[in-house]
Amino acid sequence: MKKILLVAVVFISSFTQAQQEVKVDLLDALAFKTLEFSYEYYTSERSSVGVSALFNFEKKSADFKYNEERMITPYFRHYFTNNRNWNYFGEIFLGINTGEKEIDIDGSAVKQYKEYTDGALGIAIGSKYISSGGFIVDVYGGLGRNMFTSESRSIVPRVGINVGYRF
Repeated sequence: MKKILLVAVVFISSFTQAQQEVKVDLLDALAFKTLEFSYEYYTSERSSVGVSALFNFEKKSADFKYNEERMITPYFRHYFTNNRNWNYFGEIFLGINTGEKEIDIDGSAVKQYKEYTDGALGIAIGSKYISSGGFIVDVYGGLGRNMFTSESRSIVPRVGINVGYRF
């Protein structure tokens, strides 16, 4: 019993000592009627892992919108410098996305949609500012490619301007 308690304390304390961030994407919220939340956990001073969740609230009839209705994106980031305030990073991500594709049915004027789920592998680059109080702004851009079905769009964008807090 003491060994289990010791392992649990060491495991929990490893999370409390590491730096973590929570963020929201302002670009998506203002430009696309889309919410994207992110959590990032630093595994070392120059690398981190994280996950983003995107929810698209834009109507299907909109001219400019994400094709994906929902997307969960686990990612790995490597930071290129040790600067504590301003840093540049490269990212590898896997975007698991769902959406609907409009399909044409011969002789029918009614629009029909077929749902899809796909996975995109991609890369992104960006920059992050961290204030001494823990306030964060990060800007990034990248592309991924859907790999598993023909119903989804082949290219998945990964762009954003996040604001958040490091604790």
